[in-house]
Amino acid sequence: MTDKNDLIGSALSRAGIEKLNEMQQAVLDAGTTKDMVLLSPTGTGKTLAFLLPLLATLPKTDNKKIVVLIIAPSRELALQIESVFRSLGTGLKANCCYGGHPIRTEKKSLEHPPAVLIGTPGRLVDHLERGTIDLESVRTLILDEFDKSLELGFTAEMKEILLHLPVSRRNVLTSATAAIDIPPFTGIQSPVRLSFLTGEKKTKNLTVQVVQSPVKDKLETLYKLLGELGGGSALVFCNLREAVERVSTYLTDMEVENEAFHGGMEQPERERALSRFRNGSANVFVSTDLAARGLDIQDVKNVIHYHLPVNEEAYVHRNGRTARMHAEGTAYLILNEISSSEYIEQEPEEFFLPREARRPVSPEWVTLTINRGKRDKISKKDVVGFLYQQGILGKDDLGMIKVRESCSYAVVKRGKEKEIISKLQNGKIKGVKARIS
Repeated sequence: MTDKNDLIGSALSRAGIEKLNEMQQAVLDAGTTKDMVLLSPTGTGKTLAFLLPLLATLPKTDNKKIVVLIIAPSRELALQIESVFRSLGTGLKANCCYGGHPIRTEKKSLEHPPAVLIGTPGRLVDHLERGTIDLESVRTLILDEFDKSLELGFTAEMKEILLHLPVSRRNVLTSATAAIDIPPFTGIQSPVRLSFLTGEKKTKNLTVQVVQSPVKDKLETLYKLLGELGGGSALVFCNLREAVERVSTYLTDMEVENEAFHGGMEQPERERALSRFRNGSANVFVSTDLAARGLDIQDVKNVIHYHLPVNEEAYVHRNGRTARMHAEGTAYLILNEISSSEYIEQEPEEFFLPREARRPVSPEWVTLTINRGKRDKISKKDVVGFLYQQGILGKDDLGMIKVRESCSYAVVKRGKEKEIISKLQNGKIKGVKARIS
């Protein structure tokens, strides 16, 4: 037990995590001998919860066999899981497979099988059909946000994948909703069931307010509302992709820093949008319900229902994006004369807008893109050194840095970006010219 505790303690230290929450500790205490069904709201740390117990079961060195398979319903969630696993510093290889980018990159990496394989259902089936992965050595299967996978129509793909797994394995299923029937094809038997879904936790720190739009078109009302939020982060939900594009275009025309996000976008666009919202260089994120679950978005202050969701479950998941853990948050419902909803039981307090709109506060940060990344052997330290040249930036002027395969993102204080681009354009990182935009 001591060895296991030391192993987990060291991993948490490397990830910069001081203490587990109640749910994560309960999962750890449950052990790894029985199947598990874990029910917990989005944003409570389920990824870390199901990864930690694996550490004691993983091989000490890469043995060129896949021992853990994690299936996630979305590209973003798959990438998030990979990121959390890497932060634990096990030294073991993990691969993430998902659609929306060339499969040849994944095929090359899978020539040396990882200990942990993470993927979306469609892309995993693609690899199985091509013979690029062998799942016969999998000892643990994790079905993350399983209900979302069913909702998105991945049942056939998941059935196909599970046919390639050994019968003797441990199964872990996670979900953010209790309204789920576990189909026989999962192989889950007599599971430990842990539920942290309670109405009190969903609403304890959440304030819900109604904003009346005097006309059917709500764009001007949304702009006025954003002007009253003091620059606090806002997640704006629309029901259709076309509406997301329309709202985002309007806000851009009004010079409001925002990002659009929906399933019709290419993966690089989606990753860029998420990155800018996470790092604070865009404080408004306009999305379909794709952003209601499964994305790692921290510290959202405000949720805005530009359109009311189609059902209560979607309403709860949207609101679950704010007021997490011990934080407080507000959900705004923009209504007009034709809006109605049966699932909002109590009439929320009305939030009154001023006659004259205030200009929404611009974010404090700006994201710079540098056309050099991991394939150029660039590290975060290299990017920091590059940007601190010529004394343009002070110690508080540089924020988050992300190094991707083909580029890097650096967050700098707004107002510094033009001077940086002017003075460092075509400067060199590790002896190689770099372009900044």
